[in-house]
Amino acid sequence: MPRTAIWTSIAEALTADIGAGRYGPGDKLPTEAELSVRFGVNRHTVRRALAALADDGLVHSRRGSGVFVTHSPTDYPIGQRVRFHRSLQAAGRIPGRDIQLLETRMADAREARALDLSEGAPVHVCEGISLADDHPIALFRSVFPAEWLPALPGALRRTGSVTQALAACGLPDYVRVSTRISARPATAAQAHKLRMPEGAPILRTVGLNACPEGRPVEFGTAWFAADRVTLTVAGP
Repeated sequence: MPRTAIWTSIAEALTADIGAGRYGPGDKLPTEAELSVRFGVNRHTVRRALAALADDGLVHSRRGSGVFVTHSPTDYPIGQRVRFHRSLQAAGRIPGRDIQLLETRMADAREARALDLSEGAPVHVCEGISLADDHPIALFRSVFPAEWLPALPGALRRTGSVTQALAACGLPDYVRVSTRISARPATAAQAHKLRMPEGAPILRTVGLNACPEGRPVEFGTAWFAADRVTLTVAGP
């Protein structure tokens, strides 16, 4: 009876570790040197085992960073009522937002057109990272008309949720008017924040939300890590 190759046994052991939750989605595996010590083999043998896991889609390598457990893509529906927290909770993930910029400034020409404002009108801008189970899945920028939502920045700081913040400002409901989706490679800055290789594919969505009466309330752009999110388009 032929003996099982050592690299196959290592791949099976690491697969079992991942299946048991010892290493979860997004976690970094031990280094090749550490795995060599654990299994008592040379690094070439470990490298072959990791290559087998990568072929099976269980892990992926980031140049200069190491080998990471692959995330299972999260379904993210794009419909009339796009709600980040609700969508991730429905997918069984724990949503989070890391707000990195919150400022009030003058709208540029594109923002003013989208929000039906005069160019140079004041807008609130919120930027940051969207998280699922504490792992980054997207970058976001949301722009809101400042004159009729003066308390929004404070509400965003308190809640970390656009939906809750708008409700606190007297807007309990809003709907998606339009969404444009495109694909592009991640820039160095985007890759750093999303913990992915530079040039990896990202999905960009540009959306406009409005109150039920039709008044624009949010002009938003999001950059999703393409290997972590599946955008689904809901029917009318």
